[in-house]
Amino acid sequence: MEDEHKLKSTPFTMTDPHFVKSTKKGIMPTPKRLRDLIREIRAARTAADERSVVNKECADIRQTFREEDNTYRCRNVAKLLYIHMLGFPAHFGQLECLKLIASPRFTDKRIGYLGGMLLLDERQDVHLLVTNSLKNDLNHQTQYIVSLALCTLGAICSCEMSRDLAGEVEKLLKSSNAYIKKKAALCAVRIIRKVPDLMEMFIPATRALLNEKNHGVLLTAVALIIEMCEKSPDTLNHFRRLVPKIIRILKNLIMSGYSPQHDVNGVSDPFLQVKILRLLRLLGKGDMEASETMNDILAQVATNTETSKNVGNSILYETVMTIMDIKSESGLRVLAVNILGRFLLNNDKNIRYVALNTLLRVVNADYNAVQRHRSTIVDCLKDPDSSIKKRAMELCFALINSNNVRSMMKELVVFMEKAEPDFKTECSSNIVTSAEKYSPNKRWHIDTVMKVLTTAGNNIRDDVVSQLIQLIQASSQLHAYAVQKLYICTTTDLHQQPLVQVASWCLGEYGDLAFVAVEDEEPLDITEADVVELLEKILQTNYSSVVTKEYAINALMKLSTRLPSQTKRIQSVLSIYGSSMDLELQQRAVEYSALFTKHDQMRSGLLEKMPLQEAKVTNGDDMTNGDALLDELEDNNDTSNNIQKIEPRKTESQNILDLLGDGNEPLAPVISNSKPSKDTSGGGALLDLLGDLDMSSPAGGPPPLMANPMLDSPLDSMMLIGGDSSTSPVNNSLDEAPAYPPVTAFEKNGLKIEFNFKRDGEQIQVHLASTNSTFSDMENFVFQAAVPKSFQLQLEPPSASTIPANNAGAVTQVIKINNPQKQAIRMRLRMTYTTNGSPVTEQGEVSNFPNNLWQ
Repeated sequence: MEDEHKLKSTPFTMTDPHFVKSTKKGIMPTPKRLRDLIREIRAARTAADERSVVNKECADIRQTFREEDNTYRCRNVAKLLYIHMLGFPAHFGQLECLKLIASPRFTDKRIGYLGGMLLLDERQDVHLLVTNSLKNDLNHQTQYIVSLALCTLGAICSCEMSRDLAGEVEKLLKSSNAYIKKKAALCAVRIIRKVPDLMEMFIPATRALLNEKNHGVLLTAVALIIEMCEKSPDTLNHFRRLVPKIIRILKNLIMSGYSPQHDVNGVSDPFLQVKILRLLRLLGKGDMEASETMNDILAQVATNTETSKNVGNSILYETVMTIMDIKSESGLRVLAVNILGRFLLNNDKNIRYVALNTLLRVVNADYNAVQRHRSTIVDCLKDPDSSIKKRAMELCFALINSNNVRSMMKELVVFMEKAEPDFKTECSSNIVTSAEKYSPNKRWHIDTVMKVLTTAGNNIRDDVVSQLIQLIQASSQLHAYAVQKLYICTTTDLHQQPLVQVASWCLGEYGDLAFVAVEDEEPLDITEADVVELLEKILQTNYSSVVTKEYAINALMKLSTRLPSQTKRIQSVLSIYGSSMDLELQQRAVEYSALFTKHDQMRSGLLEKMPLQEAKVTNGDDMTNGDALLDELEDNNDTSNNIQKIEPRKTESQNILDLLGDGNEPLAPVISNSKPSKDTSGGGALLDLLGDLDMSSPAGGPPPLMANPMLDSPLDSMMLIGGDSSTSPVNNSLDEAPAYPPVTAFEKNGLKIEFNFKRDGEQIQVHLASTNSTFSDMENFVFQAAVPKSFQLQLEPPSASTIPANNAGAVTQVIKINNPQKQAIRMRLRMTYTTNGSPVTEQGEVSNFPNNLWQ
């Protein structure tokens, strides 16, 4: 017993790894296995317990690394990779991975290369230390070690490593081993992405890969060709000569019999088919000869592919995209659209969404073919899925024309009645825009917009109110019809503010026509007192916003001349609001009451019917109204002081250097040409602190053409109408023949910005036009620019903040540039906007200004 007790108390010094290990510094326990660590981490009840387990294990691993222990390095790095996958820091294991890579044992290399792919990247210089090991292993006799080196190189290679090892990869592309060739092709894709200049080295070997029978090699070869064709137009032209060979490969896939190795749900290698179709799309785009060569095979794929499985649908989708992108025959395009039409009938929501999204992209390519599926698209408006409804709604608006506008509007109005508030906002604006573009007559147009107002309620945008007022004002024969319809709608519902605002404006302007008999309509059984009473209800109800009450109080003032019998009643109502808590209402009531008492002789002249409002310019080629009005306001300082200005959107000009700048030359920020409002509480001192603002320039705001015409008081309106008889609007510079060619400054994701130039003495005026070719409006659009400090730049306010969809209009702006040193100009651009509820930021640079611009 005593000997046994001595044996138990004696520490072990055995070298067996299953027990303990003796070192110079003491006795170390055997590191736990990876499965034990995973089990322990999963057993942790809280995040704190998990961190405790991980931190303890990391400390043990660090200690082992410091002891230079080679026995368990592979096990420790494996545990460290698991810890890295959980999101904990594991960078201290990078050098241990390099040691494992240099080991001659395959098991060590496998863990080492896996650790290198996870823990190393090109942002850390330590990754360059693995270059020599990669080069040695790329020439190894064992294919699996070569494969490990290729996978790691494809994952972490930088520009330096790509240049050093591209030759080795190119040799492996010519290997007789199919396993190595497909790995080398994928590695070459990564190298070309990093260093496109190395592309020519891989072209001969890649061309030879198309002769392979192995599907894996063919798949990677096609992926490599796609990458090269996207990077270089010259390479694209080179591979266009191989279109017949690529078509032959695709045909063999379709005609081949059952192959269990490549069959997926009855389709032969769908992955390779999809890749080949994508390559054909690149090769045939813009090339008539290549497109004609591939027409037959595309028709064969479209008609012979099984559609009962999702695998076949993926091939058909790629076939449709290829047909629509190349210069295909018209019959083939109809076949492609019909395939998308069949997708719309599928029970899978994802397939229906893809079909709608693709039809939106191809509707301009073959409009009539898409029109044949209009009924199916309209049925998608009833789908419970919101994403499908949104795409269907956008596609419906794209399909509206003068022939189907009546039926489509009925469907969309029914959809808007049952839709969520978010849909009502967008749908109502698009209905108003489409009705304006395709309306068969004015009466139908007015009825449609009124239906939108009564259906969408308070969910419509403010511009709809102005557009309907402008429409009614321009339809002189329908004034009585419109005012009577609005009276009926308003008496039944005072909740919908846009409708009440339009009704108030029309009752103020044309209230005397509410009693006139209208053809095909029963006359209203109302009196003049009823009209005034309705406006009083609008002022008194709690549903009315301040803006609505402003409309109503202006309408009452107008009716004092249209309905003389109600003048005293109107005067008493105005006197009540002379003590309103709202400053705007109080001011208007006091001013209008003064007209009754002190300036009654002027009242009838001031309250005449409003002149016809000019339509807002929506054509990007015509900016006369906006620019002329800006120039007129700038030239007539005395008159512009009396005009109620619309403040331009504030931009982040102070931060534009941080947002745009990363070049070597310092940039000068934009100087906005808008005069700040006067502030008697020290505003001037604040402006002095800001500095860099050119206070000598007269104020200029965006043209108030779409401002609500009844929100300005009649006094201000008369000042604007009268003006100075000695002044006249300045002609738009774009009406003259341009001295310089226009420049496309930016074009991406549907946004296009074009510059037109005009010289004004030593100053260059850049007339900017921003258009939108997508199917959704670009809202809250802000344009910013920066130039080197040797230039002086002023950015005028924009004509609007929303760019209409489908190139239906343009946002215009003027940039003024002074170049005292006559240097070549470089301008950086930053655009922000919101589309479909998502904010977007785009940046660009313009350096291709006309050469004779400063001569």
